[in-house]
Amino acid sequence: MNAFYALFASHIVAAIFSPIQDCDEVFNYWEPTHYLTHGHGFQTWEYSPEYAIRSWAYTGLHALVTLPVKLANGDKVAAFYLLRIFLGFICALSETRLFSKIAATLNPRIAVLFLVIMATSPGMFHASVAYLPSSFAMCFVMLGMAAFMDWRGGLRTAQGIWMFGVGACLGWPFAAALSAPFLIEELYLASISDTQGMLELFWRVVDGVVRTLLCLGLQVSVDGFFYKKLLLVPLNIVTYNIFSSKGPELYGTEPWHFYLRNLFLNFHVWLLLALSAMPLVLAQHFFRTKGATKSSWLRGVVFLTPFYIWLAIFTLQPHKEERFMYPAYPALALNAAVAMHIILANLGSTDQSDLIAKIPVMLRLAGILGFIVLALSVSVLRIMGHISAYDAPLSVYHPLKANATNPGDTVCLGKEWYRFPSHYHLPEGVKAKFIRSEFSGLLPGEFSEVASGQSFGLFPGTWLVPPGMNDENREDLSKYTDVKHCNFLVDSHSPSTEVTGLEPSYISDNATWEKVHCVPYLDAASTNIVGRLFWIPNATWVPEQYQRVWGEYCLLKRRPQKKPVASTPAGAERTRRYDIPSIETLG
Repeated sequence: MNAFYALFASHIVAAIFSPIQDCDEVFNYWEPTHYLTHGHGFQTWEYSPEYAIRSWAYTGLHALVTLPVKLANGDKVAAFYLLRIFLGFICALSETRLFSKIAATLNPRIAVLFLVIMATSPGMFHASVAYLPSSFAMCFVMLGMAAFMDWRGGLRTAQGIWMFGVGACLGWPFAAALSAPFLIEELYLASISDTQGMLELFWRVVDGVVRTLLCLGLQVSVDGFFYKKLLLVPLNIVTYNIFSSKGPELYGTEPWHFYLRNLFLNFHVWLLLALSAMPLVLAQHFFRTKGATKSSWLRGVVFLTPFYIWLAIFTLQPHKEERFMYPAYPALALNAAVAMHIILANLGSTDQSDLIAKIPVMLRLAGILGFIVLALSVSVLRIMGHISAYDAPLSVYHPLKANATNPGDTVCLGKEWYRFPSHYHLPEGVKAKFIRSEFSGLLPGEFSEVASGQSFGLFPGTWLVPPGMNDENREDLSKYTDVKHCNFLVDSHSPSTEVTGLEPSYISDNATWEKVHCVPYLDAASTNIVGRLFWIPNATWVPEQYQRVWGEYCLLKRRPQKKPVASTPAGAERTRRYDIPSIETLG
C-alpha cells in the first residue's frame, strides 16, 4: 500500500498543478464531456458523424465521473479537478499492480527503482492525469504487462490479452503492439512443449480475444447510440492514421530524433538507462557468471523489448507528438530500472578479480547517492519550471466565478485559442468564441444545441452533421465571431510578441479593454534554454543571461461604451458616436 500512496500522492499534485499539455486534450475530450453533462461545447471534425474517429464510449465513461458534481449543482471547476484526480487514482492502481509483479518476478530493487521513476519523472507528471486515450491505454498496458509477468498459479494469457485489448479498443488501437513480445514468448514456450501445451495456449488466446470482443461490442453499442449508425471507431482511427491520403501529416511532421529529445526532457538520465537496458542484460548473461534478476535472461529480454518496439514504430512516423509516447512510459521506466539494478549489482561486487571491487565502498556509495540525488533534482526542477512557466491558462479564468459575468456573456479567444482549458473553467451560461488570428487551419465548431423537445432525442449534437467540417485542416470562416460581440477576451503579450493586423495587442488597448486578471507567462522565445527547461528563481543574483523573461497572460473585460456626447454649435444639435474598434482598426 505504501507504493500506492506514494504514486497517488504524486498524481494528486499533478492533477492540481499540471498545465494541460495538448489542445487535443481539451477540444477532443474535455469539450465533448462538457457537452454530455452541460449541453454545449466545442466540437472537432473528428466527432462529426462523417468521420467518427473519436469514441463516445470513452468520453461517456469520463462524463460519468463528473456527473455527480453536475447533479449536485456543484462548481464546474471542481468537476474538472475531480476527474483529474480520478485519472491519477486509476493510474496509481495500475502502477501499483505492475510494481508488485516486478518485485515478485524480477527483483524488489527493480520494483523500487520503477516506483521512483514513475512517481518523480516529468513525463509521468503529465501523462498520469492527462485526459487522453494514450494515457488510458498506458494504464491498461501496465495491467497487461503485469498479467503476462505473473506466472504464479498458471499463465494469465487471457487476462493479459484482455487488458491490452481494452486499452486498444477504448483507448488507442496502436497500444496493442506492446503485447507482441509477451505473445511471442508464450507461443515459443508452447511450441517447444507437447500438443497439450499448444492446445492450452489456443484456448487461453481464445478466452482473451472473446473478452476483448465483448468489450468492443459494448463500445460499438454505445457509439452507435450517439452516432446513430453502426461503426467501429478503433478501425476508423487505424484507417485514418495509416491508410488515408489525408492523414495526420497535415498537422506537421518532425525529424527522426524528435522522440529522443522529448523523452530526454521528460525522463533525462532514465532514458539513457532505458536505452542501455538490453545491452546490459545481454552482457550480464554472456559475460557474468551470475544473473542480476530472478527471471531467466530470455524473460528479461521479453520484458525489455516493448519499449524498443514502440520507439522504433513511432520514430518512423512523420507526424510525431509527445502524447504518442505515453503508452510506452511504463516500459521505459521498467527498462531504466533494470539497467540501474544491473549497474548497482556490479558496483556492489566484492570479487577482488573485478576492477570495481578495488574502489572503496564509501566512494561507490557516494557516487550512487549522488546520481540518485541528481536525477531527482532534475525532475523536481523540470516539473517546478513547467508549472511556474505555463500555469496561467488554468488560473486566469478564476475571477469569472466571482459574479463578474452574466448569462449569455462571451469570452473570446484569439491567438490564445489553443491554450483554452475548456468550458469547465467558465461559469454556467458563459460561452467561449473564436476571433480571427494568424492561425489559418480548421478550428473546432460547436455541438448542436437543438432542444430535445424538437424530436431530435438525447444529445442531438452527437449525430447531427455539423457544418463547415473537413479532414483536410482547411479554414472555415464560420467558426469566428466578430470581436465587437466579445464581453471578455483572453490575450497574451510578451517581449517577443509580434503585433499584426489579425493579432493586435488587446492588452495595450486600455480604451477598449480593462484588465481583470493578469498572470505571468514565460516568454520562451526570449528566455535562455536553461530557464525554459528548469525552474530558475526570479532573483537578482541570477546572471541576466539565465534569468527567465516573462510576459502577461490576461483576462480582459470590455469597458462600457461611452455615451454619446451632445453639443449645440450654431444652435444645431449633433451627436458624436464612439465605435468599438474592429480587429482591422486595432491593427
